[in-house]
Amino acid sequence: MTPGPFPKLSDVRAAAARIQGSVRHTPTIESPAVNAACGTRVFLKLDNLQPSGAFKERGAANRIALLSARERAAGVIAMSAGNHAQAVARHATLAGIASTIVMPRFTPSTKILRTEAFGAAVVLHGETLAEAAAHAHELALRNGLTFIHPYDDVAVIAGQGTLAVELLDDAPEVECLILPVGGGGLLAGCATAAAELRPGMAVYGVEVEGYQAMAQRLAGRPVQVGGPTIAEGIAVRDVGETPLAMIRALRAEILVVPERAVEQAIALLVEGAKVVAEGAGAAGVAAVLAFPERFTGRVVGTPVCGGNIDPRILSNVLLRNLLRDGRILRLHLDIPDRPGVLADIAIRVAHAGGNVIEVSHQRLFAAPSVQTAELELMVEVRDTAQGDAIVAALEAGDYAVRRG
Repeated sequence: MTPGPFPKLSDVRAAAARIQGSVRHTPTIESPAVNAACGTRVFLKLDNLQPSGAFKERGAANRIALLSARERAAGVIAMSAGNHAQAVARHATLAGIASTIVMPRFTPSTKILRTEAFGAAVVLHGETLAEAAAHAHELALRNGLTFIHPYDDVAVIAGQGTLAVELLDDAPEVECLILPVGGGGLLAGCATAAAELRPGMAVYGVEVEGYQAMAQRLAGRPVQVGGPTIAEGIAVRDVGETPLAMIRALRAEILVVPERAVEQAIALLVEGAKVVAEGAGAAGVAAVLAFPERFTGRVVGTPVCGGNIDPRILSNVLLRNLLRDGRILRLHLDIPDRPGVLADIAIRVAHAGGNVIEVSHQRLFAAPSVQTAELELMVEVRDTAQGDAIVAALEAGDYAVRRG
């Protein structure tokens, strides 16, 4: 797609008027716990509270509102395995327009069902997003449908920029913005709004280590991405050409965060702010955690731009964070295989204030001797000091303890 013409603040404000009533003006909040962990003031724009759970509603609603009568009659099509699918489906249905969403065959059934629930016809095609996109374009051409691009579309970009207008109106104290970057539509739209509303304001984009496509393109390097990530919403290989040109012109800086910082941010938002975020939605907070030297003492604004995280993955993230913080203790012991040993260990843990939440006892295969057994304990503790006290209590009983 050829870049341009770029949308301006006037286009973003027009988009805001156009989508009013169908897209929520979501709250912007501060969390004392998040501020304390980040070492600065952080204003969170809660776009995870949109009806479909993500900011994508903004761009989709604006693009659909601009369809001609002929385009409305023919219907729309999009390719997405995530939030864009649900956004297009919802706003097409609200406008009385037929929508088709092409998804790769590997798409989880929950996402398929949610997209269908918003009124779309779902077509499963291809093993990759690229194959699904190619099929969507083929169907658009064959059936005269309008393709709604998730980020490489000026109307979509203008719609996404409404997030920054709301955030800066609601939190005038904000000194810099941090936006997650996938294809670049959110960053481009918000940077455009900020450039006119707050000239000179620093605007940062955030990518994860395995998917640095925007940073690589801006640096003129070949794009090399891949690998598993919890931030699948911004795990993009092909960034938008229009957003790329806009971000380059606006001189937004891209920060790259490690996977662990994203997990820490998800856990911090849940425990500290009582806010559920998907990986991409927590990327802005992850950047503040990963780059404290850049943001300490500055008032930061960032969106929790999506909350559609699988409950099992969220559970795993929270447990992994408890392990890292020393609030869950994982212990391995080789113990004598005789009556009363398990009771003695349980009493020692209880007297030290620990709560055993999982026990694995293996006699036959893992133990080094037929006279011993291997015991694995998961113990809930207040902090590292209490964990150390539990290990000391077990060692006082002549148990060899390994932390795992």
